[in-house]
Amino acid sequence: MKPKIITILGARPQFVKAAVLSRIIASHGEIDEIIVHTGQHYDANMSDVFFSEMDIPQPKYFLNINGLGHGAMTGQMLGKIEELILSEKPDAVVVFGDTNSTLAGALAAKKIGIKLIHIEAGLRSFNMSMPEEINRILTDRISDLLLCPTDTALENLNREGFAHFHTSIVKTGDIMLDAVRYYAEFSNSKAQVYPSLNLESGKFVLATIHRQENTDDIQNLKAIFEGLENINKEQQVILPLHPRTRKILENHNLKYNITLLDPVGYFDMLELLKNCSMVVTDSGGLQKEAFFNQKPVIIARTETEWVELVKHGYAKIVATNAVKMSEAFKFFNDKVLDYKLPLYGNEVGEKIYQEIWNLISNKA
Repeated sequence: MKPKIITILGARPQFVKAAVLSRIIASHGEIDEIIVHTGQHYDANMSDVFFSEMDIPQPKYFLNINGLGHGAMTGQMLGKIEELILSEKPDAVVVFGDTNSTLAGALAAKKIGIKLIHIEAGLRSFNMSMPEEINRILTDRISDLLLCPTDTALENLNREGFAHFHTSIVKTGDIMLDAVRYYAEFSNSKAQVYPSLNLESGKFVLATIHRQENTDDIQNLKAIFEGLENINKEQQVILPLHPRTRKILENHNLKYNITLLDPVGYFDMLELLKNCSMVVTDSGGLQKEAFFNQKPVIIARTETEWVELVKHGYAKIVATNAVKMSEAFKFFNDKVLDYKLPLYGNEVGEKIYQEIWNLISNKA
């Protein structure tokens, strides 16, 4: 009988990353994988079309747990995932990143005594007001196998004393690199919104703003949009915006000249990334994807988990300071960067697969 793993997923970026690993697992034919979708970020873009177009395996289980507070959501997921683990009897549970689904899957596995594998381990923002920071720290602490995307992530774990814990720590690189390379091959034929925008490649700035500390604090939101408005005077700003944030702007009668779009799918986001001049974002994942597409990043946060981007000059942290945002735009607009530095590894999915196989086949 082949070893079996359960992969716990809840947010769209996790499915994109997991698709890389699932393809490799299927190609080797040595492991049975069961995918569980908690439903945390379920929406129209998580429909059957999303999975089929992106070549993502359909989940065996869909828990439909969403729209709740952190405690209620995590608690319900924990109970449901525990039931599935007891029923399926996997050799290991795999979790990605730092969502409530990640923590629920981790707790369910460890309380039953199942081996736990954390992909994207060791990341730290050092901001304990972020729910994601709490999720990733707790998940790291109870994992049997910690797969780190960067040297910094490895250093974080060593500094926190993980070398003394009963766990294996391996730097594999960032699996999102594999995903971006895979989907970039055909994103231009799948994108639906981008072709209709008639944008000139290299002549627009892509922005995304979604973090609660930015969207729910009206002063922060106004400052960010002031900075984007200033940039827009020099170069068109394209901003896919969640309807909730758009409503906040409307309620405060805030109007700007930047181009607002409804949220776009992954293929359109890839095309926007490939063709923009630079990125302004408060998203962690998009910072890396910008680097993979050789675009500089202006970070609308006070910190970043991806400190190597700042250290090597590919990104600047401006928080919600409109002046600093404008200065960063001018700096990157006048600069040509070399993106040959291999910050995030190569053939990461295969390395992760081998580490998982070593653990569950009793070779570790």
